[in-house]
Amino acid sequence: MRILFLERGKLWSYGLPDGLRDLGHHVRTSGPVTRRALVSLIESYKPNLLVSVGWGPDHTKTKQRLMRNLATLYRIPLIYWSLEDPNFTEVFTIPLLKRMKPDYTFSISAKSSKRFQDMGFPSAHLDYAFHPKVHFRTEVKKKFRTDIVVVANAYPDVLRKYKKLYRNQSIRTLIRPLLMNGYNIDFYGRNWSRMKPFIGCSIPKKSIKGYIPYKDANKVFSSAKIVLGLQNYTDMVTQRTYETLGSGGFFLTCDTSAIRALLSPGRDVVVSSSPNETLRKVRYYLANTQEREQIRRNGRRAITRHNYTNRARFMMNELRKRGLVQ
Repeated sequence: MRILFLERGKLWSYGLPDGLRDLGHHVRTSGPVTRRALVSLIESYKPNLLVSVGWGPDHTKTKQRLMRNLATLYRIPLIYWSLEDPNFTEVFTIPLLKRMKPDYTFSISAKSSKRFQDMGFPSAHLDYAFHPKVHFRTEVKKKFRTDIVVVANAYPDVLRKYKKLYRNQSIRTLIRPLLMNGYNIDFYGRNWSRMKPFIGCSIPKKSIKGYIPYKDANKVFSSAKIVLGLQNYTDMVTQRTYETLGSGGFFLTCDTSAIRALLSPGRDVVVSSSPNETLRKVRYYLANTQEREQIRRNGRRAITRHNYTNRARFMMNELRKRGLVQ
């Protein structure tokens, strides 16, 4: 099949598209969504499937309607993979579904997917994953060598608006105690200089490394002794969970039901439920290299089946059941 991702950024050029290519499909990304560009692409590439992902600059109301109009005009199934559930389901996803009217919707949230079904939108749960072409173990790189690292955007505006979001607690459990006790943490991602109100102290400027290209993140995961994994919800795991473990990183994260459903604490991952526990486990695993190495290797093995090839296979099987693809 020929599949066109309605996506301008580089992030979703990887992952799920790679999984679809593994299954023998041809995949392209559109670049910025405009009527002229899409009409030209559709008429030249002749895609059998259109896929829209997440929340980006091309998800304006006008462009969402444009995607629907062109999908209808050229009789091409339009699929949406929702990555902002459940926190933004009310304010973003449901209005999008009503405007875009996807022929099928996948969501990283099983609860949101069920809700969409109840509203009359065909839907299924499709979680994040990793892809071994992007997320793989590398040699330790001098540039990225460190004891402790965070690879994530900070999202201070989201944290301020949604105070009950579990990510706030995750920061207090994992990051605050280490900084308050003098540990050095390298931060890759946007807006960490604005996080003093949420952490309780400023992050040293030398520790704020800024944006890192998506395809370089595995070098950081491979070069740090401990990767701190923030979680947004207790019943879901983040994209970075799969990507860190897929890259063979040692993962210290929050003790949640979703983490325990995916991994075995103490064998595949290290978990913490309090600031004191974080301090205790960081001290222990920095001092015990052999145990740290065993856990990170176990973690990589534990998520082997959670790859984007299997996610793509599930996606296509669901669409076949609906008669949307052959």
